[in-house]
Amino acid sequence: MFKSFPGFHVVETLYHLGQKRRNTGHMLTQRMVKLAFAIITSLVLWLIPADSFGIEGLTIIEQRTIAIFAFATLMWVFEAIPAWCTSVVVVVLLMFTTSDSSLWFFREGIPAEELGKLTSYKSIMACFADPIIMLFIGGFILAIAATKTGLDSMLARVMLKPFGTQSRFVLLGFLVVTGVFSMFLSNTATAAMMLTFLAPVLKALPADGKGKIALALAIPVSANVGGMGTPIGTPPNAIALKYLNDPEGMNLNIGFGEWMAFMIPFTIVVLVIAWFLLLKLFPFKQKTIVLDIKGEAKKDWRSIVVYITFAITVLLWVTDKVTGVNSNVVAMLPVAVFCAIGVIDRRDLEEISWSVLWMVAGGFALGVALNETGLATHMIQSIPFDTWSPIVVIVGSGLICYAMANFISHTATAALLVPILAVAGMSMQENLASLGGVSTLLIGVAIGSSLGMVLPISTPPNALAHATGMIKQNDMAKVGIIMGIVGLVLGYTMLIFLGSSGLL
Repeated sequence: MFKSFPGFHVVETLYHLGQKRRNTGHMLTQRMVKLAFAIITSLVLWLIPADSFGIEGLTIIEQRTIAIFAFATLMWVFEAIPAWCTSVVVVVLLMFTTSDSSLWFFREGIPAEELGKLTSYKSIMACFADPIIMLFIGGFILAIAATKTGLDSMLARVMLKPFGTQSRFVLLGFLVVTGVFSMFLSNTATAAMMLTFLAPVLKALPADGKGKIALALAIPVSANVGGMGTPIGTPPNAIALKYLNDPEGMNLNIGFGEWMAFMIPFTIVVLVIAWFLLLKLFPFKQKTIVLDIKGEAKKDWRSIVVYITFAITVLLWVTDKVTGVNSNVVAMLPVAVFCAIGVIDRRDLEEISWSVLWMVAGGFALGVALNETGLATHMIQSIPFDTWSPIVVIVGSGLICYAMANFISHTATAALLVPILAVAGMSMQENLASLGGVSTLLIGVAIGSSLGMVLPISTPPNALAHATGMIKQNDMAKVGIIMGIVGLVLGYTMLIFLGSSGLL
């Protein structure tokens, strides 16, 4: 993800291999067919009579929004073009066809009552500067600075040392350390870094032993699970939090530290279960492992400022309810400090995962369109969400999310489902109250997204681990399915208990 990461060459190689495969004639034909299907389906939804949808009072703008939403869904599922490109196209389509700055022939000459309410183009474009986006930028900047100063290597070495040299505890160490890193760094960057540290260990283990499979699988499993621990750990968390905290929506004011308070115990339990599972399925033949992690933390004044700022930032995030400083605001502290002292330069800014930010922003734009056009209101009025069984809605949405996340981007899954479920949740708040309310619904989606790790294509950490050549696809699928089932059961049990007890 970042060129400064020791494991970046692995990521870069995978990227180029993926590009090469996509450029083959066969793949190109498949992509064109998928693209054509998505466009034709969207055009049909755009052009058919409005009363075909069975939504009373549906306006032209709302119908266009439905068509664009369907286009986004199909494009994210098919991946005919990169997911972030789809987000950009969606934003452009919304602005040119449904906003108050759309092309004249999309709004002139149509009676106002038929046309419906136009979306503010400023609201759509503001998605790219949403506070959640700033939160992610702060997280990316922290990760880059930690790598440049050697803080990541030093922390990994210090954190792994207490686990000793016994093979089973070394495995536990990699699970825990990877999980902790993934709470504050991107899952992809964490996996790349930890696989780099793990590479010499894998080479030293017996070729006929299963222990190396356990170690190689530990990285993607813990990266995916650990990311659930903080709002910045993975995009689905941030997407869910945005809708939960939206002042014009649910306005639940869930803080960074509050999220960690109930999610970190959950991640710890899941990681311990993963440890036992990996030891059971892939026992070590070699009883001891000696780790030799290269890299030293720098000791110049700039690096010391980075260490102090890193600690202060995490402390402010954890105590945001006490200090009263919003976590999104706190995220700008390391950006300002690191840029001011010269640790981060313009080249480092190029290494931020802008594709993730664009992807998230595209999902937010869809949510804006749903609300501002009035489509969300009409959906609530036309679909009897409040009559549905709350347990069916909550558990069913989690299962759908988990299934989708195994085949498409976790971010895309959350971006598609969260706006719809937020609408559904608002309409059935009273029914959901006994199970924890809308929080259970949306946080459950974030959990379901992060647990999708059955296939090498499910997540970048899975792809990186599979590229080591140590893991067979059926081994990854076996572990992914078991961890998914266990995680969903434990996750929803936790959410329903906390929610029904008034603790969520």
